[in-house]
Amino acid sequence: MENLVSHGENINALLARYGVKFGIYKNGVFHEQLFPYDAIPRVIPADEFAKLEKGLIQRVDALNLYLADIYSGQQIVKDGVVPADFAFSSSVYLPQCADVRPPRGVYSHISGIDLVQAESGEWFILEDNLRIPSGASYPMIARELSRIASPQSYRLNHVVDNRRYGQMLRETMDAVNCGGINVILTPGRFNAAYFEHSYLAEKTGAVLAQNGDLFVENQVLYYRDYHGAANRVGAVYRRISDEYLDPLTFLPESLIGVPNLMDAYRAGNVAILNAPGNGAADDKGIYYFVPKMIRYYLGEEPILQNAPTYLPFYEDDMKYVMAHLETLVVKDVAEAGGYGVIFGRDLSREKLEELRQTIRKEPRRFIAQEVIQFRDLDIMDGGARVPRKADLRAFVLSGGDKTAVWPSGLTRFSRNPDSFVVNSSQGGGFKDTWVLSR
Repeated sequence: MENLVSHGENINALLARYGVKFGIYKNGVFHEQLFPYDAIPRVIPADEFAKLEKGLIQRVDALNLYLADIYSGQQIVKDGVVPADFAFSSSVYLPQCADVRPPRGVYSHISGIDLVQAESGEWFILEDNLRIPSGASYPMIARELSRIASPQSYRLNHVVDNRRYGQMLRETMDAVNCGGINVILTPGRFNAAYFEHSYLAEKTGAVLAQNGDLFVENQVLYYRDYHGAANRVGAVYRRISDEYLDPLTFLPESLIGVPNLMDAYRAGNVAILNAPGNGAADDKGIYYFVPKMIRYYLGEEPILQNAPTYLPFYEDDMKYVMAHLETLVVKDVAEAGGYGVIFGRDLSREKLEELRQTIRKEPRRFIAQEVIQFRDLDIMDGGARVPRKADLRAFVLSGGDKTAVWPSGLTRFSRNPDSFVVNSSQGGGFKDTWVLSR
């Protein structure tokens, strides 16, 4: 492994050369930056990954069942497991998706589940990402370059090969394909994850398309190729947010969507991965109810636990949050990318009181969690090993017949020694994740 670590700078130089970057819009300006790679991998033993795998499959299966239910019979609401005024007040519940059953009944085909490992060794789920989770391409290409730099590191350490992700993703698209080619729909060059869109198109053999390449006729989606020929599309892995997906169904001012795409989808003529409306299940407030969903739909106890979480929506939880705010982390349910995360311990007395008043005024807007002292991982900084906070995004793929966990993942770390926020948009870096075969 030391041989691999010695190549860290060279691998980062190659990542930059190949355009492996992360872009963000800030104050109306597009900034593109290298997503820093650290060559010391996160290592997960085989038996530990086996437990994670079971827990992640269980969780994603329950979330898919919830989405099928909340957009049709809503039995979980009728039975009082999830309050109606909580479920339907979510800004990401989309009435336009009601009673639309996706091909093979799968809603979340590619789930990005964020976990942290506590100092005790126990893993906790921090967040479910069921809309357009990104990040698989980064450990994929980093592994490709690392295997070239130090092939013996992988042979000697019995690391499970992670190169099957492209095949897994293609199999997932094929499983729900309604007859036609597979397409990855990108908003274009200035999207934060454009590198990933093009890389995954290459690895899956799918066509990389922008909205201008696609059109709907008689409720069927087509791709117009360079020769002007129209090719039917059977599955579209969209990397565009719900609200911009179809200007005739959602935001009419969208310039990156495909008019009438939702008509083709409702008619059952194309699969959309992930299904529109999935935000109804990955709202940070709905996260609180996932253990209840597992018990309700599967009749099982959750294998993986949520971080201890409180909903100010409930009176008892509100009282606890008000009394312990200085020790909790508060999250705005509408924010993402590490934004809207507030640590009570970092606030002055005046700011704490302001936050209390805001939570009292808008209890549905926030959740509060106990701060988990999650495990540090070593990174290289200026030639020295230093500990930094890190999480793991696991990728779970569902195609209908089976749900599978990619034996790898995106490990993100904070480069700030005093920060728990690891998101790339907040300046974090990433590592490869080694799952051991024995």
